[in-house]
Amino acid sequence: MNAVDVHRGTVARVFYALNSKELFLVVVAVIGGAAGVGSIAGHYLRNSAHYREPVGVVQAALLGVVGLILAFGLTLAVGRYQDRRSDLVGDANTIGTAYLRAQTLHEPQRTRSLALFKRYNELAIQVTHEVPGTAGLHATSAEEGRVQRALWRLAGQSLNAHPTDSAPRLYVESLNEMIDQQGIRLAGLNNRVPNEVLILQLFSAALGIGLLALYLGMLGKGQVTVAAAAVAVSFLVFVTFDLDRPTRGLITVPDTPLVNERAVMELPPAAPAPG
Repeated sequence: MNAVDVHRGTVARVFYALNSKELFLVVVAVIGGAAGVGSIAGHYLRNSAHYREPVGVVQAALLGVVGLILAFGLTLAVGRYQDRRSDLVGDANTIGTAYLRAQTLHEPQRTRSLALFKRYNELAIQVTHEVPGTAGLHATSAEEGRVQRALWRLAGQSLNAHPTDSAPRLYVESLNEMIDQQGIRLAGLNNRVPNEVLILQLFSAALGIGLLALYLGMLGKGQVTVAAAAVAVSFLVFVTFDLDRPTRGLITVPDTPLVNERAVMELPPAAPAPG
C-alpha cells in the first residue's frame, strides 16, 4: 500500500468516524464560513462596479453546476441506501425460507438447526447496529460464519442420512442462498459514495454560496437570502452524507424484517418432525 492509499484511507476513516452532530457542525462551518467570507468581501467591494458584472455571471453559472453536483451526490446516496434496505429484506427472507425448510429435516439435525437459526437471526439483527469497518462488525460477521458452518455441517449429515429425500436437498439450496445473501449484505454496508464525491459536494456548495454572498454583498442587500440559502444547502449536503452512513447517521436502515423473523422463530415450529 503506497502513501496515497494510506492518506485516502485515513481521510475516509476520519470523515466516516464523525457522529451526526459533529458532521452537521462541520458542514455548517464550511458552508456558513464561506457565506460569511463572501459577505465580508462583498461589503468591501460594494462600490466597485468593475467587478460586479463578472462576479454575477460567474456565480450564476457556478450555482447551476453546484446544483447538478448536489443532485448527483444525493442520487448516489439514495441509491445505496435503497440497496442496503433491499439487502436486509433479502437477508431476512432467505433466513426465513431456510428456517422453514429446516423444520422438514429428520432429527437430530432438525432441532439443532432450528436453534442455530435463532442465533443466526440475532446476529443478523446485530449487524444492523454495527458500524461498518469496525472490530464489532468483524466479530459479528465472523460469528455468523461459524454458525453457517455449523448449519452446513448438519445439512450434510441430513443429506447423507437421507440421500433420496427431497427435503434435505431443498434445504441445502435455501441454506446456500442464505449464506450468499449475507455476503451481499455485508458488501453493501461497505459500498459507500466515494469520499472524493462527498468532498467535492461540500466544497463546491461552499464555493457557490460564497460567490452568491459576495455578489449580493456587492449589491448591498440579500443577507437574509444568503443565510436561507446557506441553511438549505447545508441541510441538503448533510442529508446526502447521512444517507451514506447506514448505522452512524440519523437515517438508518430499519431491522424490522429481521425482528419479524425473530417473532416467527419464537413460535412453535409449524411443520412437525418427519416420522
